[in-house]
Amino acid sequence: MKETNDGVLEFPAATGSRARGRVRVGYLGPPGTFSEQAARTYDRAARHVAFRDIAGVVQAADSGDVDEAIVPLENSTEGPVTLTTDLLVHHTDLRIRREVILPIHHCLLTEGSVDLDEVKVVYSHPQAIAQCRASLARLVPNAEAVASLSTVSAVQDMQIEGPGAAAISSWRAAEVLGAFVRASPIEDVPGNRTRFVVLARKDHEPTGRDKSSICFDFAADGPGTLYLSLGELADRGINMLKIESRPAKSSLGRYIFLIDLEGHRTDPLVAEALDRIRERASSFKILGSYPKAATPET
Repeated sequence: MKETNDGVLEFPAATGSRARGRVRVGYLGPPGTFSEQAARTYDRAARHVAFRDIAGVVQAADSGDVDEAIVPLENSTEGPVTLTTDLLVHHTDLRIRREVILPIHHCLLTEGSVDLDEVKVVYSHPQAIAQCRASLARLVPNAEAVASLSTVSAVQDMQIEGPGAAAISSWRAAEVLGAFVRASPIEDVPGNRTRFVVLARKDHEPTGRDKSSICFDFAADGPGTLYLSLGELADRGINMLKIESRPAKSSLGRYIFLIDLEGHRTDPLVAEALDRIRERASSFKILGSYPKAATPET
């Protein structure tokens, strides 16, 4: 593995003549991460290009170094991936083209048959740590949880640390890096899933089973401001699938609202409702329209 100056993690499988002509899909690497699994689920025939962090994945799609970027957006246990949300809202004009829902099963890995009572540190991505807190307290009660850049980087951190270290990662990471699976699955909540989104310069054409994602805010607060905007959807029989808010970053107490709704942005009723919301908002952005993903079995 070699890291370039722009944060690309180069691997033999992702380079060379056999990869020429294929769609390039960037993901949070290195190989073995859940993001790689999502990328392979989305397009197994693509050239999968690993990056060191989520921001690097998005930047690569922005600059054209990859054709598409697949990034985690929300987890069924821990909620939104705020870094991805903030990148979509504030830092890129890429649009959501597809979504992939991936079952997430975590494993506790060690270098060998070390006694788990002797484990003093457990490495993993902060999302994975949060999804396994109860299991960690039971399996490695004497260990401190330490953040890594990814669930695969966690295995590498564990291997550098040596005896007394463990990692939360996946079966594939264990196979790729030669680690020993001590317990699986260790996620605290059964049915744990992560929703990934595929970002590209254009969103998806209508399919008849679509959803749209938008974000907007208001220059001034007032009674019923949000209520009246959401009413534009209800009045037209458009189902709102999700709503959340993030700080607008411009001033304290000002928030950006993010909504997922049924339908494509070009559907007449959806387009009409979005126009009315845009008129009420001080800023408005369509994040994309795309086919709804089927929820996989665990």
